[in-house]
Amino acid sequence: MRSSQSLDRKDRDLAALAVLAMLAVGPRHPYDIHRLLLETGKVFVTGLPRSLYHAVSRLEKERLIKPIGTQRQVGRPERTVYALTAAGRAEARRRVEVLLRTPTSDTDITYAALSFLAVLERGQAVAALHARTEKLSETIERLTADLAGANTVQPLLLVESEYELARLRAERDWMSEIAEEIASGRLEWLDAFPPEDDPEDGSAGATTAGGS
Repeated sequence: MRSSQSLDRKDRDLAALAVLAMLAVGPRHPYDIHRLLLETGKVFVTGLPRSLYHAVSRLEKERLIKPIGTQRQVGRPERTVYALTAAGRAEARRRVEVLLRTPTSDTDITYAALSFLAVLERGQAVAALHARTEKLSETIERLTADLAGANTVQPLLLVESEYELARLRAERDWMSEIAEEIASGRLEWLDAFPPEDDPEDGSAGATTAGGS
């Protein structure tokens, strides 16, 4: 099974992923993104708020997000409002798809991929989930064979492998069920990127810029 260590460092940057995903629904300033992460229980983003502000800086340098204005409220500092660029929109989808299709024992990565699932198109999400379940099945088959070949080993010495096998099976079955629910429409899909939105003009959700 591919581990989180075999994912690119950029793909494992959950703070940057959170910024990209949160901006999918419209322009925001970093403090608002921080607030939403806390309110929605995105505990897989660690090192807040510093990691978030560092991520914003990196993403702006990479031209994945851009400033579109400022917001000032009485008694509070002026805050820069950011929006996704077209490249940022594509990168948000790419990162979520990579994390979703890649099995890993790092639960934070899996939680992040599922948390931002709506960044993907419905068909893209289903395909990524199917790819993940196929990889899980391959790993289950190998581990099952390994355990069968260890018939001379005391069972007590193999309990951790039995646990891993049970965990993999449970994950595969759950992911397969979610994929089917999405594909069939039983699980209502929420599109984070409505077709009419143009990430280059930053107009979607820009009413907060310069607001009170």
